[in-house]
Amino acid sequence: MFCQECGKRPATLHFTKIVNGEKTEFHICESCAREKGEGIPGTPNSFSIHSLLSGLLDFNSPGASAPQAPPQTVRCEECGLTYAQFSKIGRFGCSSCYSAFADRLDPLLKRVHSSTTHSGKIPKRSGGQIQCKREIEQLRKDMQTYIEQEEFENAAELRDRIRELERKLAEL
Repeated sequence: MFCQECGKRPATLHFTKIVNGEKTEFHICESCAREKGEGIPGTPNSFSIHSLLSGLLDFNSPGASAPQAPPQTVRCEECGLTYAQFSKIGRFGCSSCYSAFADRLDPLLKRVHSSTTHSGKIPKRSGGQIQCKREIEQLRKDMQTYIEQEEFENAAELRDRIRELERKLAEL
């Protein structure tokens, strides 16, 4: 499928707009999207994707808990990107930004995805390992709860189950 703007390059960005039950699709290439400021075609003033992300990053909205430090003071040590800059451009400067902004990303991910952990399909090839690791992680949490409640017999049973699963994981 080619870009609907230039008709020359393959379309890599695909937008679907539904207004009053009427569906309109737009297919544009990356170059045309950059020329238009990565706006969403067919919207008034070519609403920017980055504006959409900035809206999601706005934690001062009602009902959102305010982060501890003001956004402009949080900075990535590696590339120097501030949280305020990230919220404007919608992109990280480097892989270290994930760590630098970690406390602000969890609330964002919860707002966007309703969770901070992946709960989708598991690939068949490595699925056994992933499933086993998830079960071990959950059992460790449960064991810690039993320890806090001083239910040591239940905690010992979970410890033994964890060891069994760790041996099984080593075999996989």
